Order: sequence, then structure tokens, then C-alpha cells
Amino acid sequence: MATHTTKTVILGGRGMLGSDLARACRQRGLEPAVLDLPECDITNSEHLQQAVSGAGLIINCAAYTNVDGAESEAELAYRVNAEAVGRLGTLAQHADIWVLHVSTDFIFDGRGDKPYVETDRPNPISTYGRSKLEGEQLLADSGCRHCILRVEWTYGAAGENFVTKLMRRAKAEGTLRVVDDQVGSPTATIEVSGAICELLKNRPEGLFHFAGAGYVSRYEMARFIVDQLSLDVEVVPCKTSDFQSPAARPLNSRFDCGKIQRLLSEPIEAWQVPLERFLRQL
Repeated sequence: MATHTTKTVILGGRGMLGSDLARACRQRGLEPAVLDLPECDITNSEHLQQAVSGAGLIINCAAYTNVDGAESEAELAYRVNAEAVGRLGTLAQHADIWVLHVSTDFIFDGRGDKPYVETDRPNPISTYGRSKLEGEQLLADSGCRHCILRVEWTYGAAGENFVTKLMRRAKAEGTLRVVDDQVGSPTATIEVSGAICELLKNRPEGLFHFAGAGYVSRYEMARFIVDQLSLDVEVVPCKTSDFQSPAARPLNSRFDCGKIQRLLSEPIEAWQVPLERFLRQL
């Protein structure tokens, strides 16, 4: 069991997920060590060694997340998302520290028509996805005690995401074209943080998928946001192929979250509920 004396280290602790997670930990009586750039660069071996030193458990939220940018900055994406994660695993294995690592739906190609379970074969179609998958594999190969939590379509107050980008575009444009062939589950970083805090109690090992309950297209999600905020803007459906972008996106990002649900004390909420709360706070 995690106790108040266990030093919890959050890498990437000032990012969108990390900041919500730090807050959730404090609400539960944990005082996490929040580490992030510039004082903690996980690609710097010395910084990583210092981060691991004295830790009771480590949560790695640090990542290179610019999906399109990764196509031209592949070396940096791999350094952050793969090599650093492997090094973290090796250090954790030597110190016998449990690591929770956050991964992504982008490790799948999105060509299937069913929700993905943890045993489905990954097949990333972008540099970002490939770098994240390699990070998962290097962490597993390190032999450390670890849990990999794959999340998707995340949004939160402390970062760029689909919700904030859509709202910015809605203010500037009268018509929004949004893809209706990408399907997944909008997932609030506050909800991810709550799930992580529950996992800290028993420190399970293995792979888990977490996302808001239910599925929706990006277009339907945009319509929901526009309706909730009563924005005077038209939302028009289109296809992913209508947009030229450096990186390919998985069309099916649906997760089956049955495995993690069995470890959680409450049912995962329907995606609309946290999103409505988030929009009200904005």
C-alpha cells in the first residue's frame, strides 16, 4: 500500500495531465515531488538519476506529444518517448521502484472496428505512435515493476487539446469543419488522475486502457461543445482525408476499459459528464 511516507515522483508534473495529477495526489494526502522542464529533463541521464533517487514510486507523464511535429523531429520524439523511458525503467529496476507510465491510443493503427483491448497487437502509423510504443517495450524489457496506462483524446485546463483549439477556432471562424470518421472517447485529465490515484494503492503491474465511457466522433464531440456553450458557429462534418497533415491519425481510437474498471471503486463516467463540468468551469 502507498503511504504518506512514500515519496511519489511525478515526471512531467506541470503538463496537462501532470498538473491535475499533482492536485489529485495532494487532495488524497500525498505530497508528490513535481518535476518538469527545465530543472528535470528526462533525456538527461543525471536529471533522471536524481529524480529516481529516494523515490518510492514514479509516475511518468513526461512525453513529446506534438503528433505532427514528431514527423520532422523524430530524433527528439524517440529520445523523450522511448530512450528516456527505457533508462527510467533500468534505474527503477535497480532501485526496486514501481513505475506508472502513461501511453496512448496512437500505438494502434485504428483500422479495426472493435474497441481495443490490452492484448490487441499494436501497429502505429505515425512517428509519435512508434516512439510511444518503443517506450512501452523498453520499459517492459528493463524488468522493473511497472504499469502502463494508455489514455486517449485527453483534455485539461493546463494544455493545448481538442477542446481548447476548437473554442479558439469558434471565436475566429463562422464555420468549423470537423472530421466525422475519427471515433474515440473524450477523456478528462482530472478523471485520468483519479484513476491513477486509485492504482497507486495496490500498484498493479501490466497494461491498462483508460478513457471516458462511450464513444463519439470528433464531429459529434464538436457539436456537443458548441451546443453546451451556445456558440454561434456552424459545425460541418468532413473526412480525415480532406486534411493534409504530416502524421496519420488512427480512425478507430475506441478502448475497452473493462480491465481497469475492475480495479476502480466507481464506474467510469460517460464522456459527456466530465466534459460538461470542464466547459462550465471555463
